[in-house]
Amino acid sequence: MKLTLFVVLCLAIIFGEGSTAATFGEVKQINAGDLNVGYVEAGPANGPAVILMHGFPYDIHSYEDVTPLLAAKGYRVVVPYFRGHGTTTFRSKHTPRTSEQSAFALDIIALMDALKIEKAVLGGFDWGSRTGDIIAALWPERVKALVSVSGYLITNLVGNLQPLPPHAEWAWWYQYYFATQRGELGLTNPQYRHDLGDVIWKFNSPTWNYSAETYNQTAAAFTNEDYVAIVIGNYRWRQSLVKTIPRFAALEKKLAAAPTIGVPTITIDPALDPFTAAGNGSAYRAKFTGKYEHRVVQVGHNLPQEAPEAFAQAVIDVDQF
Repeated sequence: MKLTLFVVLCLAIIFGEGSTAATFGEVKQINAGDLNVGYVEAGPANGPAVILMHGFPYDIHSYEDVTPLLAAKGYRVVVPYFRGHGTTTFRSKHTPRTSEQSAFALDIIALMDALKIEKAVLGGFDWGSRTGDIIAALWPERVKALVSVSGYLITNLVGNLQPLPPHAEWAWWYQYYFATQRGELGLTNPQYRHDLGDVIWKFNSPTWNYSAETYNQTAAAFTNEDYVAIVIGNYRWRQSLVKTIPRFAALEKKLAAAPTIGVPTITIDPALDPFTAAGNGSAYRAKFTGKYEHRVVQVGHNLPQEAPEAFAQAVIDVDQF
C-alpha cells in the first residue's frame, strides 16, 4: 500500500470518516434519463472524474473508504445508487421496471451527461463491473480507463443456459431462488430481504468481520419501492426467463457477441470470493485488448469495502496508463 494512501486512511479513521455524512456528505439527486439518481460526490468539481459502481446486495457504502482516498488525490468522485436502490427512483410510473444489463449502462451514460462528464475512469465490482465493462466495450469514448473486479462480466445469455460444475453451481443458489415465486415472495418480505442480504454477505466475504451497523447502513438501500422488481427482473433475465424488451434489444445483440474492451484496464480478482474464476484471470484475459494489468487481493467479494486502499490504488494507477 502506498504511504500516502495509508496516511489518508488513518486520518479518516481518526477523525470519524466512517459515517455516510462524514465520508460522503449529503446524497444529491439529479434527473438523468429514466431516473432521478441519488448519488454522492466528493473531491474538486474540476478534478478528473471517477465513477464508482456497486453490486448486489450492496450499495454506495462499498466505496465509503475509497471515496476520500481518491478525493484527497484530486479526483472528482461520483458514486451513484443503481436503479431500484437507495434514493434512485424512476421519473415516470409508466417506465417499465426492467433490468437488462444494458439498462444499467445507459443509466450511467445518462448520469454522465446530466453531470456534464464527458469522460471518466470507471470502477466497479459485481453489477458495477458488468456495467463498467459494457460502457467500455460499447462507448469507449466515454471511458478514460477501467477498474473491473472479477474481470469481464458481460452476460452471455446463451452461455448462461449451460450448467457449471456442481461445486460452482451451488454458490448461485439465490439466483435460482429468485427464479421462483417463492423467491420473489421471500425478497418482498422486508425481514427476509434484510436477512437474505446478510447471509449473502457472509458467504461472499468469509473473512470480513463487518458489524451489524455496517450491514444495516447498506440494507437501508434495499427498501426502495422498485428494489424487488429490479433484482428479480435482473436475475430472471440472466436465466432467459424474462425476455429483453425491444428498447434494449439492439444493445443486447451487440453484447451477445462478447465485444472486446480496448480501454486501459486493471482487473482485480478477490482471492477469497467464492465466485472468482480459476486461472488467475486467464479465463478473460483475451477480452481486454488495451494496456492491461491483473491483480489479486486476499479478500472476498466486496473488494472496495474490504480493501479500499487496494481498490483506490488501482484507480490511481490505471489513470496513469
